[in-house]
Amino acid sequence: MNCAAILIVDDEENLRKLLARIIELEGYAVRQAPNAKSALKILERESIQVVICDVKLPDANGVELTSRIKSSFPDTEVIVLTAFGTIEDGVRAMKNGAFDYLTKGEHQDKIIPLLAKASEKASLRQKISRLENTLAEKFSFDHVLGDSPLIHQAIALGKKVAVTDTTVLLTGETGTGKEVFAQAIHYLSPRKAKTFVAVNCSALGKDILESELFGHKEGAFTGAIRDKTGLFQEANEGTIFLDEIGEMSVELQAKLLRVLEAGTFIRVGETKETKVNVRVITATNRNLEEEISKGHFREDLFYRLSVFQILLPALRERTEDIKPLAEFFVQHFAAKVNKRIGGMSPDFLKALLQHGWKGNVRELKNVIERTVILSGHETLTPDLLPYDFNAITTGENSMDLQSVEKAHILKALAMTGGNKTQAARLLNIGLTTLYQKIKDFHLS
Repeated sequence: MNCAAILIVDDEENLRKLLARIIELEGYAVRQAPNAKSALKILERESIQVVICDVKLPDANGVELTSRIKSSFPDTEVIVLTAFGTIEDGVRAMKNGAFDYLTKGEHQDKIIPLLAKASEKASLRQKISRLENTLAEKFSFDHVLGDSPLIHQAIALGKKVAVTDTTVLLTGETGTGKEVFAQAIHYLSPRKAKTFVAVNCSALGKDILESELFGHKEGAFTGAIRDKTGLFQEANEGTIFLDEIGEMSVELQAKLLRVLEAGTFIRVGETKETKVNVRVITATNRNLEEEISKGHFREDLFYRLSVFQILLPALRERTEDIKPLAEFFVQHFAAKVNKRIGGMSPDFLKALLQHGWKGNVRELKNVIERTVILSGHETLTPDLLPYDFNAITTGENSMDLQSVEKAHILKALAMTGGNKTQAARLLNIGLTTLYQKIKDFHLS
């Protein structure tokens, strides 16, 4: 049973109804329109997989209508019906994007197999479009959390540059969310339907990175047992994100500059050039101008990469965003580990707000994940936090032996979900001793 929706556009009512009946018997949902105007209204209102359209309509030419349909509804396929002797109309319609054409008089025998192919193609295209829209929504700027002026300014810049094809340089400390930002730029750009490739330049050595980025020919070096397609080719027509660009060797920088200037590169072991059309977004936590002065980074490459710079602020510079970010991560990780976490205690939140966050959003995310895993209650409390939070949460000197012992017992209890027998075993002390310390430290 087919569930595809078919629209028949023909001013000959008897022929239109006969064709509709034949198609309905195959299980398709059929809509009918006597002219182009009513057909376009149906297309705006409903999801139609295939349009079967006569060339000669009262208010339009079917060839021109095909072009309008494919322009406004690119995922919909069009089959054109031509009169005998006007096959050239069908050929012109196909040039305008029609799936195929049929000559009237022959169409009743051939329409069903052709319709099956067209509806299958349209359904696949519509599924891909829905997936692309889902991805665009998932990686949109709406998922860059925060209400501070600094993050709003960065988002505004990201949205402006996204719709262009300009090279973007993202700067800021480690953990500020540069890859998330790069994805948001890609999925708001005209390239969103194509591939987004992310590469950490600091994770690979020079030779391996060159092979990964540009590919190599079989036998180019020891271990090159087959041809390899590079990531620039994988990202063709899409976007490549080069994180930690400041770690790239000067020799490899020259090859990257060639891609930016000419859109070409040479695979390792080859002599011919490969052409690509790729948008490049880069990121660094280094001061590239200082690296230039030290001879570690090419000045000409810097100017090509930094056409449009966006600075992502450190978390300590936007403390008003800590609470909403933490709340989001709490709900995310609670759902992930199937725990019911209602929120954070005031002391827990105070500790988060006063922490230095050298690792920025990434560090906050990791801390929240850890505390959610350790928590045995619906509210997150400061005893679940790492050791460097102790001075803030207790108001005491964290190097004081009694404070450290107290914090250590609290963590053991948290790790065991409050099970004192297991906590005593973890601490390698007797259960009676543990009960006494709980009493002494007023932990009960």
